[in-house]
Amino acid sequence: MPKLFPPVSFALLPRMGMWLALASVVAALAGTASAFFLFALDHATTWRDAHHGVVWLLPFAGLAVGMLYRQVGQSVDGGLNLILNEIHTPKKVVPLRIVPLVLASTVVSHGFGASVGREGTAVQMGAALADQLTAVFRLAPHDRRILLMTGLSAGFASVFGTPLAGAVFGLEVLAMGRMRYDALFPCVVAAILADQVGLAWGIHHTHYAAVEVPPVDWWSVLAVAIAGILFGLVGMLFAKTTRAIGAFMKHRVPCAPLRPFIGGIAIATAVWGLDAYRYIGLGIPDILRAFHAPVRPWDFLGKLLFTATSVGSGFKGGEVTPLFYIGATLGNALAPLLHMPLAMMAGLGFVAVFAGAANTPITTILMALELFGAQIGPFAAIACVSAYLCSGHAGIYQAQRIGRSKHRLHRQAGQP
Repeated sequence: MPKLFPPVSFALLPRMGMWLALASVVAALAGTASAFFLFALDHATTWRDAHHGVVWLLPFAGLAVGMLYRQVGQSVDGGLNLILNEIHTPKKVVPLRIVPLVLASTVVSHGFGASVGREGTAVQMGAALADQLTAVFRLAPHDRRILLMTGLSAGFASVFGTPLAGAVFGLEVLAMGRMRYDALFPCVVAAILADQVGLAWGIHHTHYAAVEVPPVDWWSVLAVAIAGILFGLVGMLFAKTTRAIGAFMKHRVPCAPLRPFIGGIAIATAVWGLDAYRYIGLGIPDILRAFHAPVRPWDFLGKLLFTATSVGSGFKGGEVTPLFYIGATLGNALAPLLHMPLAMMAGLGFVAVFAGAANTPITTILMALELFGAQIGPFAAIACVSAYLCSGHAGIYQAQRIGRSKHRLHRQAGQP
């Protein structure tokens, strides 16, 4: 007669209890840090919107950020790539100073008009705060990897209000085509609790109304697949453009603090010369507008260039929210061409361009469900997977590894 409760089940209980406790602590730290960051970011954005002329000070803000990192932050200048490398090959605990450095630098970047995101800051803070527990609890390298992934999930979930997507992001972002399921339990717990901690502090996430979707038929599936391919190609274009600008700046401008100074001059001049204020900052108002009314068909390209210049020249913050902008406005432009609902196409672009640029299709499918409602699920799956397959292997995170090639044509030697 088989045993109802195998011994292995009881052996797992202490370990599950340990990770429940650790994930709860990580959630409290990451959720609190994200709440403080979002409050500061809101104040900086409100101040910038009330004083449009401060964009001319962006070069000097960039110089200040560059000097700050040169003086006290050279060891943590890798940002999220530093965190990913520590998960792949654990060496030393991530310095705690990365938290105030990246928080202050991102708020300054937004306050003066750089086109950057916020997820990079949140996940760096979450992972760095989580890593401080390594020495306290004397964790082995394997458990430290899981702890860092838990911090990534908590930071992502708390900054966007998407706990399911956040939980999977910490598992999926490490290596395309492969996930670490041994970290699933703590990542899920930390993501859910971190989101609740942020809400308890009073933060308010952007609300997107549930979108109406057409029946699933041959044309709707084909149209969304075509759009998904375009979303993936734009995601690849963004990743490659950002990398190219970054490589060019490093080659041509050896002095690191001068790179954001020069980038700031280019951005401020373009804002003034092209009347392109809408392309700086997060661009939340324009993202929301893309769900309700037609936008300029070139808006996605404008945001792409401003963000690639900002990130490539060294401003801090991340790329994800600008990718939401790029995707939503591109989806808006494609909707009438494909005879599909405007709001649905904006929502699909919102998640699918991110899926292609970050190589995280499962994360983005879950994000679509959490933000736009379950009815968008089948189309989100088609769009995100199509974008993922067509975006190549060079994403926005350079430390992301290829766990398994996206298709057989590019399968590496030794892969099944």
